[in-house]
This record gives sequence, structure tokens and C-alpha cells, in this order.
Amino acid sequence: MSTYQRSSTSRFFDKRRSGVLMPIFSLPSKYGIGTMGKEAYKFIDFLKRSGQSYWQVLPLGHTGYGNSPYQCFSSVAGNPYFIDLDKLVEMGLLTSNNLVGLEPANPSKVDYALLEDTRMDILRVAFSNSFFLNDDIKAFYYQNLDWIFDYALFMALKNHFGQKPVWEWDDPSIIRREEDAIQHYKELLIGDIEFYIFIQYLFFKQWKELKAYANENGIRFIGDIPMYPSPDSCDVWCDPQYFKVDKNLKPTWIAGVPPDDFSEDGQVWGNPVYDWDALKEGNYSWWIWRIYHTLDTADIIRIDHFRAFQDYFQIPAGEDTAKNGIWMPGPGMDFFDAMKDEFGELPFILEDLGIITDSVRNLRAQTGLPGMRVMVFGFRANEDNEHMPHNWEADSIAYTSTHDSETVAQAIDELSDEDYAFALNYINYWPIPDLDNQGNNTISFSAIRSAMASHANIVIVAMPDLLSLGEEGRINTPSTIGDHNWTWRIAPDSLEGKLASDFRQLTETFKRAPL
Repeated sequence: MSTYQRSSTSRFFDKRRSGVLMPIFSLPSKYGIGTMGKEAYKFIDFLKRSGQSYWQVLPLGHTGYGNSPYQCFSSVAGNPYFIDLDKLVEMGLLTSNNLVGLEPANPSKVDYALLEDTRMDILRVAFSNSFFLNDDIKAFYYQNLDWIFDYALFMALKNHFGQKPVWEWDDPSIIRREEDAIQHYKELLIGDIEFYIFIQYLFFKQWKELKAYANENGIRFIGDIPMYPSPDSCDVWCDPQYFKVDKNLKPTWIAGVPPDDFSEDGQVWGNPVYDWDALKEGNYSWWIWRIYHTLDTADIIRIDHFRAFQDYFQIPAGEDTAKNGIWMPGPGMDFFDAMKDEFGELPFILEDLGIITDSVRNLRAQTGLPGMRVMVFGFRANEDNEHMPHNWEADSIAYTSTHDSETVAQAIDELSDEDYAFALNYINYWPIPDLDNQGNNTISFSAIRSAMASHANIVIVAMPDLLSLGEEGRINTPSTIGDHNWTWRIAPDSLEGKLASDFRQLTETFKRAPL
């Protein structure tokens, strides 16, 4: 048994509340992906009608490899695909004629191929009409000098070098960020640089307007910080001293997880791991900078892969499996003490899932910050694990499912006969003739009821579970690449009917609605 001692619950999570996990890209829209347009505002209205307090989103960054929000070109820059085009028409940057031909063949999935072919071109049209915003864009530029030029130059260089990763750029002097090279490419690529500054201006203008509307209506955003930046990122290019990379910025050690009962090869993520000694010597200034900027877009932050702060797994670069990886010590409580010195009480949720040891549990207890519990990990007849709702502590952030897991309906459907019967009994689901799987008489809604009744102060319901979806509602399958990941979207009429009132009734019954 673990001997760790819990600290007191953070004031950020000391009231019974609930919310919904819903990616921005999963919202309806006419142009291939969810955006910060009217459907996002309608979703906030839905949350308010439902008595919710939180909207949890995935990372908002400019996605790269595999369209994953956990592989972005920058820790700070926003995703251009989330910029709402109809709002640009309202601003006078586009006309309705510019938007002809941008509607996808299948509106139920994010159409990344369509976006890659059209979105940046249409944003360049908007850029060509943006002369009347010059003063506003200039003000935005000077307010964000700590990152905006480096990001814009990085993206312009990627265009210039045919989208190659940074370590394959044809000019070693710009890989090394030599002063003369930076000046040369600044002059050569000034048009592209100004374009990328412009699209970040649009992103943050729309996001801040959306966040203000959410906060005015009692909804707080839970954001997300990936543990590691992408290897092909502005972060590594600008601050290579904090990562285990060679002189050309190619990773020498990469992140992943070791082989286990679920994967004989483990997982190879490809991200460069940190040089924690260098980060500590710099008083963790890079992380502090990253958190400050995330707090500009979110009220609370989920910190991904918390266990790596205790010890992390690194794999020699170039390996196809994780079999030759080794465990290394993380920064431990020293990191969180530095964050508390900078920020005071921390509005963090710690993603403490995966291979969790007593030393990891001890570290979380020392931080006084809440971890995660996930209902779909608890449906086992012969186990009594920490993911079963009757074991959830008040300082847990409890989820029905996550963006990386099966939905509740899928998870229960795939159980053995014994575990399936146990799960239905546990959530008190009994099919009613002629009503089964209609309205709120579904396996998913019964599971949500069990979660809402638990002792956990905060319950987050994944949107696919609220819609009672099975495998078709899965957001991501880890360690896979394909058009089934990061593409799930809701239908335009998904929030209509009795869903809000049924959800609100649960929220009020279990005393989670704001007074």
C-alpha cells in the first residue's frame, strides 16, 4: 500500500461543479473544421443552460505532424484552422464569394485534406485586404515580441525549405540561428513573416472574444499543456539548450513509454526529452513563459503526462520500439516549488494516468494538486481500483472518458460477459422496452449519472458520452496515425431537444450547478 499523504484541495476545485470535454475542431461549421465562430458561442449557451461550469478543450496550437494537437509548431501560437471565416467576412477581409467551394463532402469529419489545400490560401486573401488593420496588428506584434517574430520566421522558413523538419533545412547557419542568417531571411521572407503575424492576430482576437463571452456566462476554460513540444517546432529551434538534441537540432533521445501488457513494443512518441539540468539552471524560465501564455487562453491548465516530472522514459533516437529505453529522474517537487514561487496557488490538473508508482503518487500529494480519474478504466468485476466512482476522492478531477480512450458505450460494449454484467449493474442501467437507447435512457447517460453522484468535486463529461456515442465518437487512438484521429465532429442539431434540460437535471440533482 502507498504511504503518501494528501495535501488540501486547491481553492480552484473546492466546489462541486461539472463541465464538458469538447475539442474546438469537433464543433459544427460549414468549412471542414470547428472554429471560434457562432457554433462555439452556441456551445457556451448550451453549457450555461445545462448548468455547467467548465469547457475543457485540447491544446489550441498550430498543428503539424498527424494533425495532432499534441504535436504543434509552437507552444504559444494558435491553430489557424480555428479562425472563423464568416467572422472575416463580417470584418471586411473576405467576401462570401471567397468562401465558395470550401464546404467538405462529409461534414461529420474534419477534412484535413481540404484544409491543407484551401485554408492558408483563403487566409492569404484576407491578409491582402488587411491594410486597415495595420495599427492593430502592429500593436499585437509589440505586445507579443517574446514569441511572435520567432514563430513567424520559423513558419516562413518551413515554407522556404519545402516543409522539411528544421534539422533538414538546407542552410545550417539558420538552423543554428546565426545573427547574419536571421537578418538575411528576415529580409528575404518578410511577406511570409507578416502573413503569419497576421493570422496569429486573427486567432487571438477571436479567441479572446470567445473566452470573454464564456467567462461572462459563468463558463471557465480548462486548457491543456502537452508535456513535450514537437521535435519540429519553434520551441526547439529557439531554445535547443533545454532539449536533448544534436547541433543540427535532431533529437538524440526521444520520449515514449515502455512495453507493457497492452503493447509489447511500448510507445515511441518522437518528441525530444528535456535536459532538466539546463532547465533548472535557468530557473525553469522556459516553462514559466509557456504557462503564462497558456493562462492567457485558459482559466485552468491540464498538465499532460505528469509522471514525467517524477521520472521519465527516454529512448535512443532512431529506435522503432521502446524496448531499449531507460528511466531517468525528473525534476520532482523542485519544479512545482518554482511554479508556486512564480504563480502562487496553481490552477493545474495533473494527468496522472499510465504507469503510476507510489513515488509518483507521493509527488502529486506534495503538490496539493488534483489528479485525474477516468470511469472507463474502472469497469472490472474483480478489481476495486481508483478509477471506480465510489473510490474517487474530492480532490480528483473525474472523467467519464478522455480524448485518448474509448467512449463509455464503446468501453462497456467491449467488456467480457462478466465485466459487462458488472458494469451495467454498477451504473444501474436496466433497459426499458421501447425506450432503450433513447433520450436519457442509455448506458452512457447512466454512467454519467454515476459520475455526477460521486464524491469528486469536479466531473468532466466527454461530449461523445453526453451524446451516447460508441466507437464512432472516439476522438483519438494513441500510437496510431490515420484519418480516424482528431476528426470527430458533432452534427449541427446535436445540442437541440432535451439534452440540455436532461443534463441540467443531473447537474442540479447532485448539487453541481452554480447557485
